[in-house]
Amino acid sequence: MISIIIAAAVVGVVGVLAGILLGVASEKFKVKEDEVYVKVREVLPGNNCGGCGYPGCDGLAAAIAKGEEKANACPVGGDTVAKQIAQIVGGEAESERMVAHISCIGNCEKAKDSYEYVGPQSCKLAANAPGGGPKACSYGCLGYGSCKEVCQFGAIDVIDGVAIIDKDKCKACGMCIAECPRKIIKMIPYEAPVIVECNSKEFGKDVKDNCQVGCIGCGLCQRNCPNEAITVVDKLAVIDYSKCTGCKACKEKCPVKVIK
Repeated sequence: MISIIIAAAVVGVVGVLAGILLGVASEKFKVKEDEVYVKVREVLPGNNCGGCGYPGCDGLAAAIAKGEEKANACPVGGDTVAKQIAQIVGGEAESERMVAHISCIGNCEKAKDSYEYVGPQSCKLAANAPGGGPKACSYGCLGYGSCKEVCQFGAIDVIDGVAIIDKDKCKACGMCIAECPRKIIKMIPYEAPVIVECNSKEFGKDVKDNCQVGCIGCGLCQRNCPNEAITVVDKLAVIDYSKCTGCKACKEKCPVKVIK
């Protein structure tokens, strides 16, 4: 009986000593968490969407804390979060708000189909069908809503065969851009005064054969822009928003009314 008591006592003492040693070691070798990182991480929205270029909010918070990113690096948080982070780390808080935009208005009425598609209602899968999908315009929105499925903010709807983005709900996370197999979604300024609602790089005749509302690359917009803010690149009108003043001369001259 005595030997059992002694063994139990020894085990107890060893346990107490081990606990004390572990406690001391944990305090001695503890890695102190960066207070700036903690504060920044608390401010970030936590969507982990990757729109900032990092896998998640933890990565962005660490980069901001190290001074590798600016206070306005989170597109989802916008100016509100940028101002809070700027108060923590300093730096710029204001940034131009950007939103995603789908450069296509070729709906079921305006755009032709080459054939009837029967298959999974997925843009990515339909894009692997003959001709890159049933839509005759190989640059147009397929309209099966793959972008809508990945949008965390309910900013995308598919209406009459074309995806449409609600710019007031869009947080510019970029998930829809990465998901679109035809690459027709682009970031534009929230306050963009005019937008080219087409992505086709076909010749004018081919565009008109496939869609009633496609850019034909005629160049009238380019020739009539007083600020040289619009040029035709690969048979498609492209707007340089750093030069655009919103005079809308391009819109007035566009013969197919594809500039809105």
